[in-house]
Amino acid sequence: QVQLVESGGGLVQAGGSLRLSCVVSVSIFSVDAVGWYRQAPGKQREFVARISSGTMYADSVKGRFTISRDTTKNTVYLQMNSLKPEDTAVYYCNVVWSNTYWGQGTQVTVSS
Repeated sequence: QVQLVESGGGLVQAGGSLRLSCVVSVSIFSVDAVGWYRQAPGKQREFVARISSGTMYADSVKGRFTISRDTTKNTVYLQMNSLKPEDTAVYYCNVVWSNTYWGQGTQVTVSS
């Protein structure tokens, strides 16, 4: 069983920054992909960023968000800069390794 624990969410003003962290219970060097998704109130969960063979971003965050990983700490990061109110959502870490695994989510609220 793979476990993921996110942290780093909070309340920030528009234009500010946050860094989310996701600690994974297995070696992320071995998994197929790691990524971040988000779900705003009343909306479906949507893709934000992923590292697999390469790095991919949703158009809405490209140039503002950066996904990275530290394989020595089995941790995935999401650096979020120039935050906008529309970035407000619960952010979920995701690992693909035969199956798909999710963390419990961390709330990000961006005030205008």
